[in-house]
Amino acid sequence: MNQARLLSRRWQVSLLAFASTVTVAIMVTAPCVAQTTGATSLPRPATAPCPVSVAPGSRCLTGRDSAGAHYWLAVPPNWNGVLVVHAHGGPELGEAKAERASADLTRWSIWTHAGYAYAGSGFRQGGVQVRSAAEDTERVRQIFVAEVGAPRRTVLHGQSWGASVAARAAELFTRTADGKAPFDAVLLTSGVLGGGTQSYHFRLDLRVVYQAICANHPLPDEPPYPLWQGLPLSSSLTRAELATRIDTCTGVRKKAAERSAAQQRNLKTLTEVIAIPESSLVGHMNWATWHFQDIVFKRLNGRNPFANATVRYRGSPDDEALNAKVSRYQADPTARATLGEDTDPQGRIPVPVLTVHGIDDTVAFVELESQFRDTMVLGGGAERLVQTFTQDHEHSYLSDAQYVAAIGALLDWVERGEKPSADSVAARCRTVDARFDPGTGCRFRPEFTPRSLSSRVPAR
Repeated sequence: MNQARLLSRRWQVSLLAFASTVTVAIMVTAPCVAQTTGATSLPRPATAPCPVSVAPGSRCLTGRDSAGAHYWLAVPPNWNGVLVVHAHGGPELGEAKAERASADLTRWSIWTHAGYAYAGSGFRQGGVQVRSAAEDTERVRQIFVAEVGAPRRTVLHGQSWGASVAARAAELFTRTADGKAPFDAVLLTSGVLGGGTQSYHFRLDLRVVYQAICANHPLPDEPPYPLWQGLPLSSSLTRAELATRIDTCTGVRKKAAERSAAQQRNLKTLTEVIAIPESSLVGHMNWATWHFQDIVFKRLNGRNPFANATVRYRGSPDDEALNAKVSRYQADPTARATLGEDTDPQGRIPVPVLTVHGIDDTVAFVELESQFRDTMVLGGGAERLVQTFTQDHEHSYLSDAQYVAAIGALLDWVERGEKPSADSVAARCRTVDARFDPGTGCRFRPEFTPRSLSSRVPAR
């Protein structure tokens, strides 16, 4: 792998100056009908230098769409006629940022090296709002068609939280104004695929168990609040300050030998009860703080979608004492339904779907794939789903060869009717490994089947 592509894998993003800010007047209309506006009515996106990781000789364009989302398009010189529409992970909080869209193209520049065109939206707003991000994703596909032309095939790719965005987009937008399918196939990688009503429960579990053990988020002298809120809107707590509190209680940022006996005990209890590795503790606590705040106050008018009233926590030195101490909450049914309507996949994707997930993913548990399969069964889409798993503990990026093998298998399924298996995807990876990740990029485990989500996160 050349140096530029190595940098892209590690998120060393080169920020680019935009030639201009443009508004593209393409509107996403009613669900299930993605209408396209004629190219003659559109202001042109700006041509821009491609990020250094993109395939040499590619044509890149950038702009800001009619809803305010920044986007990038990239067409390699050897374009094979297939477009990859990308939905990014996160989600970011706060206002839309131009650099988010360019960073996504940098990270996923493998598509251009493999001959695929790329279209990616940075989304019009930050926060946990899946449907609007799905609309932005469909809109950037329309922009590509208007500016570059209709691709031979279109694959919708969602990564991490973006996998839920892609799943919802594939369900919401199933035909264009001329009756054609906007997407031929869907690739979901490292996906948060339980929807908001299933994927986030364990972070409430983390907050209540953490507070029972550490009692410093909030501190005793801070105004109390229900932990499902994440954080009161009036709070000025920073991520650095929260990390310091977590470290004070658990020593998580110290070497194991430098932790006190109490810190060792607290950290062991937290990681065993919640079933997360210590390396992910601060990240999940951030999610359970500021993203919960976003969900509760910006999406649900201050109502609670999370519950733990019936959960019995296990794995501590004294489970009875722990369970007597943790705070208990009941969900507001309306809040839960509202969150689910926006974020939960329905299993009604009408085109082939392939998932790739690291078995030891510490951010999006691999057991979420079991939940997604159940969803596809209930929605009638099970025959259109193939799931693959890799011996990876990474979340953000697995390997070039694994992604190229997955998308190639998807396209064969679409074009030849050859439904892949986990074994055939693994075999295909070995044929492309020499080009993209010589000797190191293929870690598929065809025999692996994830346990149920309830085996890791208590049902409620």
